[in-house]
Amino acid sequence: MVPFPSDDMALTTILVVRDMVAAKQFYLDVLGAELYGEYGGTSTVFRFLGNWLLLVTGGPPTPDKPTVTFTPPPAPDTISHAFTIRVGDCEGCYATLSSRGVQFLTPPRESDGGSEIRAFFRDPDGHLFEISQLE
Repeated sequence: MVPFPSDDMALTTILVVRDMVAAKQFYLDVLGAELYGEYGGTSTVFRFLGNWLLLVTGGPPTPDKPTVTFTPPPAPDTISHAFTIRVGDCEGCYATLSSRGVQFLTPPRESDGGSEIRAFFRDPDGHLFEISQLE
């Protein structure tokens, strides 16, 4: 038996996108992710904040996942997955990302419990991101 998990393993998050060109531009130019590789025009791999992100276009079931269809988020206001980026200066990151064209849902605000300042935005396909500064 092999140990699971082990130090030689890594977790990759897969995001299904509608428009690979727009998504790639967003992750490169807006978020500053590092392009690792592209495969057949349907998959793009990034390193971002020590994590792997795999962007893929949608697709039907395959022999290894016979009941699974990959689709982008159906509605931007219905979320089943989100990313939180811990930052030291929420207002500063808000200004930087806004200057790169990010449209935030609101300016940075204190959370309901008052323990953090945060602001939310979406990628071109509606995947939700949060920048969060702990107080």
